Amino acid sequence: MDMQHTSVVTNGINLHVAQAGPESGPLVILLHGFPEYWAGWRQQIPALAAAGYRVWVPDQRGYNLSDKPADIAAYNLDQLALDVVGLIDAAGVEKASVVGHDWGAAVAWWLGIKHPQRIQKLAILNVPHPGVLRRRFRTHFSQLRKSWYMFFFQLPWLPEKVMSKNGGERFARGIQAGSPPGAFSEEDVQDYLAAWAQPGAWTGMLNWYRAMFQKPPSRAASYRVTVPVRIIWGKRDAVLEWEMAELSLELCDQGEVVYIDDAAHFVQHDAPARVNDLLLAFLREDTA
Repeated sequence: MDMQHTSVVTNGINLHVAQAGPESGPLVILLHGFPEYWAGWRQQIPALAAAGYRVWVPDQRGYNLSDKPADIAAYNLDQLALDVVGLIDAAGVEKASVVGHDWGAAVAWWLGIKHPQRIQKLAILNVPHPGVLRRRFRTHFSQLRKSWYMFFFQLPWLPEKVMSKNGGERFARGIQAGSPPGAFSEEDVQDYLAAWAQPGAWTGMLNWYRAMFQKPPSRAASYRVTVPVRIIWGKRDAVLEWEMAELSLELCDQGEVVYIDDAAHFVQHDAPARVNDLLLAFLREDTA
């Protein structure tokens, strides 16, 4: 597949962006989560590009080849969302559809809340609406227990030391072992290790979690999402409870959820063909 890699200036930083598909096609931006980088969408990019979409896939700030600001405040959701608004501006269009997984899904939700005029559609993979997650933390100890790592990541320097041991190979092998056979190949593992080895990458990635608690975003006038939303949720997710997907629909004017029973948190890796079909069907739907 013909892929281009460029550096795009947005919101005062440089983001590395992989691009594919016809320039005249509708813009779709794919946002990866922790601990991935642009190639976390390697199985979705060809399908979307072949269907005629203009696909932009950034390394989000703090990751791989993109800029890694030092200040924790640089990683709050307001700034992360403005990075994507800047990408839409750089593409020369008014609106884009955004697909997000994990932290990328949190950014997608925030775009729908704060910048709906720039969003055509939102596809959300395995992350609830931020209001639902906050409420779940307060009311369900089971979810709080599963999210223990978020609190560990608040510590200075120690998480970097633990996560980067042997280049992060133990962490990568854990992701590989927890996924269906073939979801993460040996080549994939080595590519992830190379991305994590970029200077400042571990601190940049972890600062997303630190900002979540230490530098929360500004309040929104309303937390309802008015643009069309499709939530795709792997029900074997060991980190986030699947019941939060349905609860998230209560905060969406036009929302639906599709569960994939045999997929886990990295649903786009675990069930790529099914995810691709769901994304393409959603993007093609006429919601006028």
